[in-house]
Amino acid sequence: MSSLMTNSQAMTALQTLRTVNSNLSTTMNRISTGYRVATASDNAAYWSIATTMRSDVQALGAVQDALGLGAATIDTMYTGLEGTVDVVSSIKEKLVAARTPGVDRAKIQSEITELQKQLKNTADSAVFNGENWISVDSQQTTYNSSKSVVSSFSRAGGVVSVDTLTVDLDAIKLYDKTLDAAYKTAHAAATTTTLTFDPATVGDAAAVPPTTSGTIAFAVTPAGGAAVTTTINVTQKSTIQDVAKALNGLGIEGLTVGINADGKTLEIKNASTTAIATTDTDGGSTGGAVTAQAAATADIKTEKGILDKTYDVYQNGGWSDFSVANLDISKFTDSATDLAALETYIAGVDDALGTITDAATNLGAIKNRIGLQQDFVKVLTDSLDRGIGQLVDADMNAESTRLQALQTQQQLGIQALSIANSGSQSILSLFRG
Repeated sequence: MSSLMTNSQAMTALQTLRTVNSNLSTTMNRISTGYRVATASDNAAYWSIATTMRSDVQALGAVQDALGLGAATIDTMYTGLEGTVDVVSSIKEKLVAARTPGVDRAKIQSEITELQKQLKNTADSAVFNGENWISVDSQQTTYNSSKSVVSSFSRAGGVVSVDTLTVDLDAIKLYDKTLDAAYKTAHAAATTTTLTFDPATVGDAAAVPPTTSGTIAFAVTPAGGAAVTTTINVTQKSTIQDVAKALNGLGIEGLTVGINADGKTLEIKNASTTAIATTDTDGGSTGGAVTAQAAATADIKTEKGILDKTYDVYQNGGWSDFSVANLDISKFTDSATDLAALETYIAGVDDALGTITDAATNLGAIKNRIGLQQDFVKVLTDSLDRGIGQLVDADMNAESTRLQALQTQQQLGIQALSIANSGSQSILSLFRG
C-alpha cells in the first residue's frame, strides 16, 4: 500500500543510514585518536584500568629519575672513598718505615701531614647536588645518618608501595665534625690495669726442671654470653714488645696494650662495652693474675668517622689518643714505649684501611644494584606500556578495512533513501489527467 502520510521504506532507509553514520563516526574517532577506548564511555572497565596503569608508568618514570640521581650521588661518594685507600696505605707505609731504628721520624711526619691534608681534601670534595655523605657534621639538626634512594614503585590489591635502598652514613663517613658525647664518657670511664712481664722469669720456677715457657690468657666475656679465651704463648726469648704486639693483634674492640717506661709492665686499657678479663695461667711467673676489666659505659664505635675515629695509645707514662687524621710521630724515639706506641699507630691505620675498604665494597654493591634496578624499571615500563596498548589501542588495519566498508554502506544508504523518497513522487502521476 502506498501512502502519502507514512513512507515506511524511507524510514527504514533513514534508520539504517543513521546506524551506518554512527559506526562511521566511531571508526573515524578511533583512526584519528589511535585509541579503541579513548573515554570512559567507550569501555568503562578498560578505561579505568588503563588510566591507573598510565599513572603508575608516570610514577615509574619518577623512580627512574630518582635512581639516576641516587646512582650519581653514590658514585661520587664511592669515588671519594676509593681515592682515600691509596693515601691511607701510604700513611701505613710511612709508619712502617718509621719503625726502623735511627730513622728521621720528623721528616717522615712531614710527608704524613701532607697525606693527611689530602685525605681531608678528598673527603670534603666528594659533593654531588649539595650532598656529602663522607664528610659530615652529625650535630646539625638536619643531619640524618640514614640516606634512602627510591628504587621501585608497585601496586598490589589496590595498595601502593614505594621501596628504597638505604645507605648508613655511620658506616661510610670518613670525617664527622662532632665528637660524640657518649664516646667522651666511654673514654674517660675506660678501665685500665697492668701486667708485669720479665722475660728472665718466664716459666714456672716451682717445676723441676723449670719450664721454659708461659702463657697469658685473655678471656673476653660478652654481655650475657660465655667467656671466649685467647691464649698467647711466651718464652724466655720473648720481649715485652712481642707480647704487646700480640695482645693488640687479637682484634678485641676497645682493647689497647702499651708498654710502661720501666720496660717490663704492660699497660692494658678497655674502652669497649664488653668486659675483658686477663689472667696469667703459668703459675704467676709473668706477674700474677690481672684484675678483670669491666665494660666501659658507652660504645666507642658510635663516635666520629673512619679517619677521625679515636684510638687509645699508651705513651710517656700515660694514656692518650690519636686518629689517622691527626697522628704525629715527629717526636718519637727508639725507646720501647715509643716503638710500642708506633705499633699501635700502625694497627689503628690498618684498622681504618680495612673499614674504608668495607665501606667502599658496600657502596660498590649498592651502585651495582641501582644499575640493575634501572635496567629493570626500563623493561617494566615497556611491559606496562604494551599492556595498556592491548587494552585501549585501536587496530588500525581492522579500522581501515571497517572504514572502507562503512563508507560504502553510507553511499548505499543514501542511495536507498533517495529511492524511497522518489516513490512518493510517483503517486502524483495517478492524479494527472
